[in-house]
Amino acid sequence: MAKTAIITGGSRGLGAAMTRRLGKMGYNIVLNYHSDSSEKLAKDIVDELSEKYGVDGLVVKADVSNYADCEALVKAAVEKFGDKIDVLVNNAGITNNCNFIDITPEQYTKVINTNLLSLLHMSHLTLPYLVDHDSCIINTSSVGGLTGVVNQADYCAAKSGVIGLTRALALEFAPRKVRVNAIAPGMIMTDMLRGVNQDELNALAATIPAGRIGDPEDIAQAMEYIVNATYLTGQTISPNGGFVMP
Repeated sequence: MAKTAIITGGSRGLGAAMTRRLGKMGYNIVLNYHSDSSEKLAKDIVDELSEKYGVDGLVVKADVSNYADCEALVKAAVEKFGDKIDVLVNNAGITNNCNFIDITPEQYTKVINTNLLSLLHMSHLTLPYLVDHDSCIINTSSVGGLTGVVNQADYCAAKSGVIGLTRALALEFAPRKVRVNAIAPGMIMTDMLRGVNQDELNALAATIPAGRIGDPEDIAQAMEYIVNATYLTGQTISPNGGFVMP
């Protein structure tokens, strides 16, 4: 039987690359979308993977910062694909990029809820279907979770929390055959970076020992390794070209 993967924030950027890689690996895919603009992206990816690899897919509207929405997402996945989930990728994330004096409580609460609390929600709801059959959770952190970043206090706090959550769940659920690891991407070429001044971007790339900005496929490659690495748990892998060496 085909295996099942749930991935949050899987319709664009790093998430889309990981979704496509999971489809190529033969997983049935469950994607959430939040905004109407993401619905078509999610459905298009599911259709693409079905055509290319013959896998099945499910797209569910869900704001993963909301527990009830997460509950509906997991319920829909179980109803369609059965009560055994093999991979959960907690990838949904946002950023404010705001001076901490000027930021509002509503803004930083939204970042914490989306970038950290959603991982607790999704893990809490999915673990009953992950335990006891060699499964894994992969959490998207960031180099911002390993080191400080100016104007990103809320983001860094959340991404550091992701690493702490990863370690704690790995300890708790290793006896029940669930591996829990994190990916902490460095500077990766997504729509966010494409919109910045390219001269500044080239200057930034020159500071990276590998000499380039990363590609979403670099993150998908790391994810595939983690999915298959049966002796790896509680770890944070950071594809960042040597920019940060924890």
